[in-house]
Amino acid sequence: MTGTVYKIEVNPQIPERLERLEELASNLWYSWDRPTQGLFASLSHPLWSATNHTPKAFLKRADQKSLEATAENPVFLAALNRVLSAYDSYHEMPSMAHVHGHPFRDDDLIAYFCAEFGFHESLPIYSGGLGILAGDHCKAASDMGLPFIGVGLLYRQGYFSQTLDANGQQQATYADSDFDDLPVSPVHGADGQEVQVAVDLPGRTVKAKVWEVKVGHVRLILLDTWLPENSAHDREITHRLYGGDKTTRIEQEILLGVGGTRALGLLGLKPTVWHVNEGHAAFLILERIRHLVGDGLPFPAALEAVAANVVFTTHTPVPAGHDHFSEEMIRHYFAEWCHAVGLGCDTLMALGAEPGKSDFNMTALALRGSRHHNGVSRIHGEVSASICRYLWPQILPVENPMDYVTNGVHLPTFLAPEWFETFERYLGIGWQERQTEPGNWRGIAEIPDATFWSIRQQLKSKLLKLVRERIRSQHHRNQGSPAHLDRLLKYADPDNPNVLTIGFARRFATYKRAALLFQDPEWLREIICQNERPVLFLFAGKAHPADQPGQEIIRKIAQMARLPEFEGRILLLEGYDLHLSRSLVAGVDVWLNNPIYPLEASGTSGMKAAMNGAPNLSVLDGWWGEAYDDSGEVNNGWAIKPVPAHLDDAQRDAEEARSLYEILQDQVIPTYYRTGPMGYSPQWVAMSKRSIATIAPRFNVTRMVGEYVRKFYAPAATHGRRYATADFTVARDVAQWKAKVRAAWPAVRLHRLDSPERRLKFGGALHIEVAVQLNGLTAGDVTVEALFGRPAHNGGIGRVRHYPLQCTGATLNGEALFTLELTPELCGKLEYRIRIFPTHAALIHPFETGLMIWL
Repeated sequence: MTGTVYKIEVNPQIPERLERLEELASNLWYSWDRPTQGLFASLSHPLWSATNHTPKAFLKRADQKSLEATAENPVFLAALNRVLSAYDSYHEMPSMAHVHGHPFRDDDLIAYFCAEFGFHESLPIYSGGLGILAGDHCKAASDMGLPFIGVGLLYRQGYFSQTLDANGQQQATYADSDFDDLPVSPVHGADGQEVQVAVDLPGRTVKAKVWEVKVGHVRLILLDTWLPENSAHDREITHRLYGGDKTTRIEQEILLGVGGTRALGLLGLKPTVWHVNEGHAAFLILERIRHLVGDGLPFPAALEAVAANVVFTTHTPVPAGHDHFSEEMIRHYFAEWCHAVGLGCDTLMALGAEPGKSDFNMTALALRGSRHHNGVSRIHGEVSASICRYLWPQILPVENPMDYVTNGVHLPTFLAPEWFETFERYLGIGWQERQTEPGNWRGIAEIPDATFWSIRQQLKSKLLKLVRERIRSQHHRNQGSPAHLDRLLKYADPDNPNVLTIGFARRFATYKRAALLFQDPEWLREIICQNERPVLFLFAGKAHPADQPGQEIIRKIAQMARLPEFEGRILLLEGYDLHLSRSLVAGVDVWLNNPIYPLEASGTSGMKAAMNGAPNLSVLDGWWGEAYDDSGEVNNGWAIKPVPAHLDDAQRDAEEARSLYEILQDQVIPTYYRTGPMGYSPQWVAMSKRSIATIAPRFNVTRMVGEYVRKFYAPAATHGRRYATADFTVARDVAQWKAKVRAAWPAVRLHRLDSPERRLKFGGALHIEVAVQLNGLTAGDVTVEALFGRPAHNGGIGRVRHYPLQCTGATLNGEALFTLELTPELCGKLEYRIRIFPTHAALIHPFETGLMIWL
């Protein structure tokens, strides 16, 4: 047929009784409120699935007659009224910001910048863990009633969609989103016009449209450069998440940091806390400095004023996760900034400098431009403190300003709906409001084993149904035979969900070692290929299109899955997204994770699985290093203990694969199949219950955001106000003092005047005298202290006690005299050391200068 094809979309008119469905469709509250999702799905399950669970797109395509009939359906109207009542009650909830540490003031606002946000599959502007965590962070901020706004980019094509061919070759495809289908709306100014923000790039000005997303109580501001007034190149700045080359990346990050800051200003918003979630948004520091310098503040004071209320979270110990830009690029893109601030480019480069590297490091900029820094687990905090020690070279990593807040997950989003009624019965009404209280979860043990097992089997059956749909789709597209499909689906049977099912789903980065399971195929065959005790492994995940080693891992898994002995026992699922993720973490029996220690910053998928009753089998890295608990009658999972660091990669993989195989064959499989008369393993159910009871209260995002409030947000707001008071008096004083200290420090010296005593009777006094050459500093500019404790195995001092020395005068040589009279409180072999470091009452962290001298 020839001729022009004209396309038109006819949208239904929503009946008056159903009008508020459009309000529900425009607020991402639906992404974690299951009754709201169920309400839309009940109108048409096929359409709900076809629109990828996107309410706005669903309503645009709903059948008019069906809507009119629904408007007269008393059952649906009653369900709608219940949902609207819950929605209205949620949005009328008073602020809870005062219950987590220091209260916020009425004018406080936390601005949370991130390159990606993952709330739900209906808003595809996320790629993986960073985005999902950012989405959960916003959801918790809404639940807690915090003064909070998110800032990001609205990607027209988002991250890629994944298909796999018959050989496991990943195919990446991109499709434009129709923004009318998404839960986003343009922001309008007081004049009724759409708000646009301008960002200067070399030789031109780029405009970005400002969009808004409602996330419960919280707003998310997104920038979009797809505007006719922009060039073709600039329109594509916000085309793809993590797409393009270095030019695209730096322009995206300038738009996020600089444009995002300006957008908040255009909206009349004045954040008192600025959270840079990973280094992508760190250019906001430069934009804020430019603004303050333009108002007359000297650059050093502007840096102090900005850093005082910036929180920076680093999410990866892997070098590839930290953005670097060449000096040439920085000079090209920030020549105008240097001119406006009155600085040479060398000063700017110094803000992003890393020893031994010529590139500009965004993590270094974020660290130098903030005074509140954290990793995302205890282990990651320690690793990050070591990695970033070049910023505080004379400070021990254990004492430097790098802190940590262990990640958490949004329980209402990732807890399967099948659990809610049971939890309400055994944990009590209002259990979600008490989710951070360990005592709240003791009721898990009271759930009858048969009831608990029945729910777990329902969830697995539901997962296996989805697995069969996905595998069929892949198989038919790849033109596989019906007989081969039958073999593939032999153990993925929703009607017989008794097969032990183990899940591995995450980004296929090499350090995550997805293929560790196949280290010894013969041993693996002996473990899982027993007809009386079958095991099904489900793999899912994406590798970045530019990550060839990651894609090779996918091919390796596909290759192993095709071997006759593993056919149907190892399934590789394509198209990993939030919908599949929720099904996997809810339905598998065990969650597998085997990263290279200590490269797993945190990980959150295992938390989601644990909360649904799936124990973790994981390397003791990231969050699992804190969560694994073998202190009870049953463990809450299994631990693969990392091998010593001196082993090479091959030895490490061989040893840890052996541990994995031994745990599978000696513990996991026997425990699962040790069934009693009721058809399940009581020991397995006990472990599954303990997984929920120990993980849920500690690793939820409400606890996490509460920690951010207490450790960072409230202090940052306080310090920001303090530094800005009286025309930035404190910021100016601190900047001048730091300059004085840095100039004097190279010539500061200290030495002992007394003869150190080797023995002392208990109750006797130890006298210490130290002379300090201050080189123009005053005694008030420094702290001299002695650190006492017992010798530690690592050569340091364990359980240190700090005793400051007092300045009691001067020596004949003009040195300051510091003394300490101390009566030790312990007997036995003790050690002590003496050090000096700069001190100022307005410092946010006592060691933020990075300067210290040990005697």
